Amino acid sequence: MFVSDCRREFYDLIVTQRVLLLVASDVDALCACKILQALFHCDHVQYTLVPVAGWQELETAFLEHKDQFKYFVLINCGANVDLLEILQPEEDTFFFVCDSHRPINVVNVYNDTQIKLLVKQDDDLDVPAYDDIFRDEEDEEEDSEDEREGSEPLEKRRRFEEEVIERTMKRRQRREWEARRREILFDYEQYEYHGTSSAMVMFDLAWIMSKDLNDMLWWAIVGLTDQWVQDKITQMKYVTDIGILQRHVSRHNHRNEDEENSLSIDCMRIAFEYDLRLALYQHWSLYESLCNTSYTSASLKLWSVQGQKRLQEFLADMGLPLKQVKQKFSSMDVSLKENLREMIEESANKFGMKDLRVQTFSIHFGFKNKFSASDIVYATTSLMENIEKEGPETTNFIKALDSLSRSNLDKLHQGLDLAKKQLRAIQQTVASCICTNLVISQGPFLYCSLMEGTPDVKLFSKPVSLCLLSKYLLKSFVCSTKNKRCKLLPLVMAAPMDVEQGTVIMVGIPPETESSDKKNFFGRAFEKAAESTNSRTLHNHFEMSIIELKTEDRSKFLDALISLLS
Repeated sequence: MFVSDCRREFYDLIVTQRVLLLVASDVDALCACKILQALFHCDHVQYTLVPVAGWQELETAFLEHKDQFKYFVLINCGANVDLLEILQPEEDTFFFVCDSHRPINVVNVYNDTQIKLLVKQDDDLDVPAYDDIFRDEEDEEEDSEDEREGSEPLEKRRRFEEEVIERTMKRRQRREWEARRREILFDYEQYEYHGTSSAMVMFDLAWIMSKDLNDMLWWAIVGLTDQWVQDKITQMKYVTDIGILQRHVSRHNHRNEDEENSLSIDCMRIAFEYDLRLALYQHWSLYESLCNTSYTSASLKLWSVQGQKRLQEFLADMGLPLKQVKQKFSSMDVSLKENLREMIEESANKFGMKDLRVQTFSIHFGFKNKFSASDIVYATTSLMENIEKEGPETTNFIKALDSLSRSNLDKLHQGLDLAKKQLRAIQQTVASCICTNLVISQGPFLYCSLMEGTPDVKLFSKPVSLCLLSKYLLKSFVCSTKNKRCKLLPLVMAAPMDVEQGTVIMVGIPPETESSDKKNFFGRAFEKAAESTNSRTLHNHFEMSIIELKTEDRSKFLDALISLLS
């Protein structure tokens, strides 16, 4: 059931209870979690935080804690499946689900007692009507026991015939209703997409309760930016939500310009700005950032010799000396940095990169540290998917969560270093896939498989890294191919998951087109292909379009997928 008043129907109910927080492993979920934790600290709410990376961990966490807790808050997990069927909870257990995954499961929507959905109502939800999906079980087999004594045989027969006709009509109506129900549900559940960021929903709650702080606003901004960096929402949705947050930023950060100099060293200031669409450029060299940002790398085709020449021409057109471009951005001449954005934009337009400017926010901690929202997203993602083992499974989650606090800048800088490694690895893998023609057209989709032994292949056994790689690869492939049909195809990508167990991780992403609505049909297609071939698959990820599969079942699974989508 949708919660219309988050404060009354959610927060006031749990503020006196012990709460279990189940948080998914993505940056938006971490940001929503930070906002909720801050609210809990204000009101001394007792809670336990458990990170969950997939459905199996969610079930395990629930089974372990169901005796101690009656109130569960799920962040970025749980909305798109029938929770009651999966978890089989007692009747006095309540779930509050704040999840950006769409479509929302209809049973969750129409359950009035145990499931409360904290989602933005103005999202384009299109939930089917109750009567189209559910109907009360009528006693269809109304046996004609009411044969009254004393009625004439003729009358009996007539009544019997009427009942037979009536029963036949009812059965036919039921069959028609069930066929229509299947059709409606198929249309509703066919595509997977994302709604408003969970961090923004949580920030709204804080704002309604007048407990919103600048820190919380920053986390909401990072949550939204995560959706944009991961390409989960349309440009239109991003710009609309940026506008909403911009009003809050003006409210929280309205200082007169002449007061600028009197800011204390430990203060925090958020600013809206049009920034360059270059990954981590303020913490890297401009050259490295241009080479490792998917937009510039794909537009200039940097994997080819010709592309490298175009990069040199691009830098020459801006009039930037190579020495300056290749040193750390913070060490560049101040005179060059002053007009850098304008210079880059002007030259980018000549080289066909018209979207190099993007609306975003930046944050200043005191005088020295300045970060843009996308910097934080890259850093936090890298910490969460760090492949260097450092203790138990949850270590990465806790580190990533800590890096979002301004008191932990050392963790954030560690994340930035890891993010640079990750972006380099992605760009090198994209270049080798394109140069060795690893992307092949399978008919209804493009397919690329990373082999065991490829450099950095371990990194791509992680879901977010593999999704980023797939999106970068598709962008680059669309720029490099001359085949017009291939430019409109989606991509399925596979990478080795666990060599000992012989599994691969597979992700499907929608076509790379200007008008793309970011809706992904691979979740349902993967399920059907696995069913029809009895492939040994594991649908453990909260994103339905990511699955794990036994290596030897891969070819029959792909054949089924091709025939399904043809």
